[in-house]
Amino acid sequence: MIIRKRIWPRTIGDWLSMIFVLTIVPLIYWFGLWIVLPELYQDQTLPYAVHFVLGNFIMLNIVGNFTYTVLCDTSIGRSVVPVSTAKVTDGWRLCAICECLSPPRSWHCNTCGVCILKRDHHCVFTGCCIGYHNHRYFIMFLWYLFVGAAYAFCYSNFFIWSRIPFEFPMSIVKMVFPVAIFFLGFDNSTDQFYLLLYVVSVVGTLYTGVLCFYHFNLVFKGVVANESNKKDFTYAVGWKNNIREVLGERWYLTWLVPYIKSQLPHDGVSWRNLCSKKE
Repeated sequence: MIIRKRIWPRTIGDWLSMIFVLTIVPLIYWFGLWIVLPELYQDQTLPYAVHFVLGNFIMLNIVGNFTYTVLCDTSIGRSVVPVSTAKVTDGWRLCAICECLSPPRSWHCNTCGVCILKRDHHCVFTGCCIGYHNHRYFIMFLWYLFVGAAYAFCYSNFFIWSRIPFEFPMSIVKMVFPVAIFFLGFDNSTDQFYLLLYVVSVVGTLYTGVLCFYHFNLVFKGVVANESNKKDFTYAVGWKNNIREVLGERWYLTWLVPYIKSQLPHDGVSWRNLCSKKE
């Protein structure tokens, strides 16, 4: 993996979004495995061990895929781009900002300041663009965020409602405005903090679930966000090959851990032969 030269976010929005993720994910992890889990399975060794291992497996994938997404250089600067106009085919364009030829499916990102290979979008939560070489890690990061949030939500249900009595309408107010209630001092008890984390897991499950549906749909269709908006399916090669284009040749193993090598089908620059793989 080639590491990006500038790995830190470049805008305030990216900084705040990344800080939010780097804060809330460890808090939910701590809450689930060190607060909720011992309470639910304090006298059951095997269920406790199973859920502890599963929770750490999810956290390992979140951290690993996030790290690879952020570190991986997916710009055109890492690739050999032809300079002869004789080699330039349909889809190539001249980027006036980078002052170089940009391959098909590549677009300039004003935030990152560089053209990105097979650019899908700029992710504010990672502070970088999602392109050809880090698309796999972003997809898996998103998937495990959803799994982790849903997992935390399910088990927090038993913990929260056995610990906090429901009192109408105050309980509704505390759930709708958990941050304000806690940080403005209306109720800064431990239970309110736990309720805040519970609400975050609920919102996180819904939000990441929608994102998973959207981005996995793009992968299956073989398009990036810009192509989807234009309904351009030029590079779609059937759902199996579309998955390989993102997750690599060992796509069936990439969901395990991000450290498994899975070679991508080509270099992300030359797309002329892709249509021959259509099923």
